[in-house]
Amino acid sequence: MKVMDFLPKKAISADLKGSDKQEILSELLDLLISAGEIDKKYKNKLMEVLLAREALGSTAIGQGIGIPHGKSENVSKLVAAFGLSRSGVNFDSLDGEPVYLFFLLIAPQDSAGPHLKALARISRLLKDKYFRDKLKSARDEATILKVIAQEDERKI
Repeated sequence: MKVMDFLPKKAISADLKGSDKQEILSELLDLLISAGEIDKKYKNKLMEVLLAREALGSTAIGQGIGIPHGKSENVSKLVAAFGLSRSGVNFDSLDGEPVYLFFLLIAPQDSAGPHLKALARISRLLKDKYFRDKLKSARDEATILKVIAQEDERKI
């Protein structure tokens, strides 16, 4: 499974503006809406799903990485959005550090396999400090897309 299989090219932001968890999640959902991957009418419901997951424990795993995720009957396939926060956001990270790199994942309600594979794939890629640093230093969406696509090909 490759990240580019479920990350639409238009669902990438090189400059998230949000300053807290809710604002960041909203921006990431907006990316999926503008990419045509989710219907705007489901945004509030999806926000509830993501915030309920965050209430169980933060999806910020440390080293500046957040992988907010959830399942919903309002999506028909696994979709992702990526956002870079230049200033970093307090996302209740396990290491207490700000989060800069956000991968949002939303999967259909009944899709345990693809959902878990996607989480594992993203986690594995982000363990690589060089990859994280390249994403953090990217100046625009095209560069982020290129970095992710290259890493996808390198590590299958």
